[in-house]
Amino acid sequence: MSKSTPSRTPARPSRSRKPVLYGAGVVLAAALLGYASYRATAPDSTGSTASSPAADVTAEPDAGVYPELAKLARRDAGDKLAQGRADAPVVLIEYADFKCGYCGKFARDTEPALVKKYVENGTLRIEWRNFPIFGAESEAAARAAWAAGQQGRFWQFHAAAYAEGAKEKGFGEDRLKELARQAGVADLARFARDADSSAASAAVGKDQEQGYGIGATSTPSFLINGRPIAGAQPLETFTEVIDAAAKQARRTEDAKGSGSNKDAEDAKGSGSDKDAGSGEDGAERAK
Repeated sequence: MSKSTPSRTPARPSRSRKPVLYGAGVVLAAALLGYASYRATAPDSTGSTASSPAADVTAEPDAGVYPELAKLARRDAGDKLAQGRADAPVVLIEYADFKCGYCGKFARDTEPALVKKYVENGTLRIEWRNFPIFGAESEAAARAAWAAGQQGRFWQFHAAAYAEGAKEKGFGEDRLKELARQAGVADLARFARDADSSAASAAVGKDQEQGYGIGATSTPSFLINGRPIAGAQPLETFTEVIDAAAKQARRTEDAKGSGSNKDAEDAKGSGSDKDAGSGEDGAERAK
């Protein structure tokens, strides 16, 4: 399976945006993700495009993993734009645009395999972040997807919007209503109101700012337990990173369990020593 390059991000809108600050570790991670996004679409000497994953999956388990980025996982059981258990050991966060061709490729070719292999058995949770970067129609599609989610049909809308040839039809108002209908959204009047609401704009803006804040410069961009990946990489890249993250999560849980057991044993030992000492003191007093 050949690697795919992500779609390049056009210049950010000139309107003022409040910066997102996470910490020094995220600044470094943002620089690396931005660089990886650039490398994923940088022309080589032959004039073709090269694709390079942001994650070195052969590195040590902690290499390329940023705890500050891992904390961006919301793990909200009520999140309508997420699928999988809230307590899954691995969380994949996707920053994507419905007008992005490579986002569609990931949605059609890779994501279903990840859902079947990891989401269904409780290993993986997928959290969507709207990251519209290609203008007004991108923004409208993001709000519409959020609105579909308010009626529990986000992933069905996601599938319809990313179907083969769907983006070529555009995301005008009538087209978005048709996608909502295809997705099985029950109340289309409510859908239209929700898509045009300030709540939709705020939700999309929040996701968008988070994407810019971590240095995403192209779509799709991903975080897997704090490890950045840029572009619609091959399935094998995702499975290797998810397997490594799940293994590391198990190690962490085992270490916590061992620590708890040791604390319990220490507490038990201290109690026994105290009881023994109390017995001796009593006998001495009896004498």
